[in-house]
Amino acid sequence: MKSTPTDRLIIHSVGINNTERWTIYHRLQELDIPCICSTNKPLKVQLDHPCAIAQLCSVVRQSTASRSELINRLEDCWELKSQRKRIEY
Repeated sequence: MKSTPTDRLIIHSVGINNTERWTIYHRLQELDIPCICSTNKPLKVQLDHPCAIAQLCSVVRQSTASRSELINRLEDCWELKSQRKRIEY
């Protein structure tokens, strides 16, 4: 039987510091993304669909960004939302 791209699982190792690794692990668990986290080992995440990849990127970015980066991102979202409202009217 031929395997298709969706039959293959991608296990990605995320190399980040201990505190962030456990925070990311718990958030991925909440999102039902399979992952394994052991003491002094990298976080391993099963990425079996594009949504899981996007969520992993988002969770890592959210956990590792500085406060000013998070504020800027939030302000950008508010700006985009207010522009959309003006366009709809």
